[in-house]
Amino acid sequence: MKHFSDIGIQIPQVYLPRDGTDLQKWAVIACDQFTSEPKYWADVKQFVGNAPSTLNLTFPEVYLDQGDAPERITAIGQAMNSYLQSGVLVPREGLIYVERSVAGKTRHGLMLCLDLECYDYRVGSASLIRATEGTIVDRLPPRMKIREAAALELPHILVLIDDPEHSVIAPLTAAKAAFERLYDFELMQGGGHLSAFAVNAEGEERVVQALRALAQPQAFAAKYGVGQERPVLLFAMGDGNHSLATAKAIWEKKKPLVGMDHPSRFALVEIDNVHDQGLEFEAIHRLLFGLKKNVLAELKKTFGVNLSYTEVATSLAMMQRVDSTRGTSQAVGLIGGGQSFGVIEIDHPPSNLPVGTLQTFLDQFLQGAGAETIDYVHGRDVLERMALQTGNAGFYFAGMHKSELFKTVILEGALPRKTFSLGQAHEKRFYMEARKIV
Repeated sequence: MKHFSDIGIQIPQVYLPRDGTDLQKWAVIACDQFTSEPKYWADVKQFVGNAPSTLNLTFPEVYLDQGDAPERITAIGQAMNSYLQSGVLVPREGLIYVERSVAGKTRHGLMLCLDLECYDYRVGSASLIRATEGTIVDRLPPRMKIREAAALELPHILVLIDDPEHSVIAPLTAAKAAFERLYDFELMQGGGHLSAFAVNAEGEERVVQALRALAQPQAFAAKYGVGQERPVLLFAMGDGNHSLATAKAIWEKKKPLVGMDHPSRFALVEIDNVHDQGLEFEAIHRLLFGLKKNVLAELKKTFGVNLSYTEVATSLAMMQRVDSTRGTSQAVGLIGGGQSFGVIEIDHPPSNLPVGTLQTFLDQFLQGAGAETIDYVHGRDVLERMALQTGNAGFYFAGMHKSELFKTVILEGALPRKTFSLGQAHEKRFYMEARKIV
């Protein structure tokens, strides 16, 4: 496979399901979605039945606490080997241009491999490929067990480029009529429509040259108003931060044993332009289950006179007030927790973003047995429905503007974990392509 080390990419060999496969049953949403909604996954399982499906090749995180992880990991490995040996999966080499249409908008992406030698998820990283939010190292071992036992990777990772001139992906959109169509179908569970095209040699060359132009130090320095000594950031994580970090951690373990020319050096991802009109940033909200303490009272203890709380009549009023907050104070919506709807405002916050300020409190609240568990949810409707159940509480955040992402990471480093999401849960990437990593 072609490797362009200067821009940290490889042209991948991917595996797609053979002709005749029911693609609606094959493609399943990212494993870290709908983790508080087991019914979603029960419906997926019923719909798939015994058909070939990526449901059999991944580990939905809704099942992580069921105690049967070893059995599930074994079954995943067996299914991967079976699909490879029986010809369910067919290899092809080359870049793949993808389009995902949902909720009236279309996201345009490009499937390629990233070189994990150019990626560092640690705090303070200055690598070509960087995390955009904090990586929780303790979350990697369970994911490593799954990947270490796997013959294939199936990515739900979305990686962003900052391409205001639309030089990398947009030309593929314009040229797609000349490309071979690889698939074109409706996704399950209201996931929208997915189609893909094989990028030809001319398109591949244009992509490589356009990425090289974005990575040129002088252009990078001028775009962000920094010195030319500042290391270039070409690829920034969008979704799947811990999945890419898992791939990196395994590569570092394997590198001394397998050498530098090995499939596990690379990770298959979809790259998207942060300026794509079909790409929207959604805030990730917090949901506490099994409250043991009064969360509002604990907030007041923590922040003292810097915290004020205003009760409002409706969810809409709460969201409007949070979304419109300006100035130096930070606003977070509170749902449930002994209240109905309210707005928390914090003066002199310890973090640059409301999500960072609150996350520090929530970490301490959970360590102090203030609640049983926490979940991170994307949809406002899910947040409200779950937070209003007895014993629960939810925290609503305003979204971050996507144009701020690259410069913030370049100047300030990674954001607090779970700061933003690329779309809501049903808009997340579905598993479709696979790649051998052994």
